[in-house]
Amino acid sequence: MASKLLNRFPTLTNTAHHMLTLPFLRSTLPSSPFLLQTRLFSEDVSGRLSTRSSLNQAELAKFSSIADTWWDAEGPFKPLHVMNPTRLAFIRSTLCRHFQKDPYCARPFEGLKIVDVGCGGGILSEPLARMGATVTGVDAVEKNIKIARLHSEKLVEEQRDFDAVISLEVIEHVADPAEFCKSLAALTVSNGATLISTINRSMRSYSTAIVAAEYILHWLPKGTHQWSSFLTPEELVLILQRASINVQEMAGFVYNPLTGQWALSDDISVNFIAFGTKNSL
Repeated sequence: MASKLLNRFPTLTNTAHHMLTLPFLRSTLPSSPFLLQTRLFSEDVSGRLSTRSSLNQAELAKFSSIADTWWDAEGPFKPLHVMNPTRLAFIRSTLCRHFQKDPYCARPFEGLKIVDVGCGGGILSEPLARMGATVTGVDAVEKNIKIARLHSEKLVEEQRDFDAVISLEVIEHVADPAEFCKSLAALTVSNGATLISTINRSMRSYSTAIVAAEYILHWLPKGTHQWSSFLTPEELVLILQRASINVQEMAGFVYNPLTGQWALSDDISVNFIAFGTKNSL
């Protein structure tokens, strides 16, 4: 699937890498299998930031208003809680293959430094840490970091460059996806991994991710998504290529209403995830 998609585009490169224009609040999770440690702290990282912001203030306000519900498995973020095992399965498979790790061991990410950009309350960061990674969660909403901190205890060493950069269900909420991807590339070591998941801009996604999920089934608050902000897989591939990240693999997430579970699929018409690697310097 990914190879067929990529063959339709030339390889584009862009060596300019930027961080986002606002200092972030960050929590760091250690590789302890049982204890997740974190402390809220802020840092002025303007030396690594672009003069352009990829942040969408309306989106920040929207998610700040429901940030207290991140760990409510029946709340507004229930779809992410249900999707999390499937997202983790793809992450585990691709990262283990890329970094030559054993996917069957209990802590396959031992020794890897991972940043979760747009970590929310930490529902992805925590299982990544339990799999052995040193995880840094970054979010533009201050309250989200405070929620993440409730699940941890103390400060561990900050990491600045990362073996893998993960940003799931975030890019459709930023104002400038191209600048955002350059920011992700700036955090990634040479030949490191980048994983992004989002929603395809298709008629099917409008009917399912917006009309059904927000207005009929009420899985999400109304107005959570703007269909015009979705990216097609082709657009995401091009944006990442311009940020010096080459997409190697892509998969879809499909929901089974009979089981209430998500599964990986070749169907990328609605929810999909892309795995790419940063060009070697």
